Amino acid sequence: MVTSHLPPLTLVLGGARSGKSAYAERLLTGIPGPWAYIATAEAFDDEMRERIKLHKGRRTGWVDHEVPLDIADTLANRTAELPSLVDCLTLWLSNVMHAERPVAGATDALITALSKRVAPCVLVSNEVGLGIVPENALARAFRDEAGRLNQKIAAAADRVVFVAAGLPLTLKG
Repeated sequence: MVTSHLPPLTLVLGGARSGKSAYAERLLTGIPGPWAYIATAEAFDDEMRERIKLHKGRRTGWVDHEVPLDIADTLANRTAELPSLVDCLTLWLSNVMHAERPVAGATDALITALSKRVAPCVLVSNEVGLGIVPENALARAFRDEAGRLNQKIAAAADRVVFVAAGLPLTLKG
């Protein structure tokens, strides 16, 4: 259930097309706006550009920030006083790995930024550890880093919700 009160930090986990992003958006729109939408996706092809356009078109009342890498700075400085949604951490992680930045350092910077925020923040992330073991080293490294990232954010979060088939299950808080 979506409530009118949000704790300082909420992590929403789920698989692809599980309904996690829609649930996260409802959490924030249940409190007074405006709200910051921190999108980590990059449009490398026409299909992704169209997806981003559709997502943006259905959001009203949101202040959009397209931030593929430096979400810690955006959360700590540009949106610290706005209720904020980061969608999604796994795309951000992919961007960090692709840019060959140290994942542990980026994760630590993110957690530090989150601890300094004034307004509530909801983070969306994919749970990628429920499937089979990937067949290549890069995919296994990504899965492992995503698992570590989700664990660290969940430990810092006040509330953690897992969404499957559009149904939320509270894991923490």
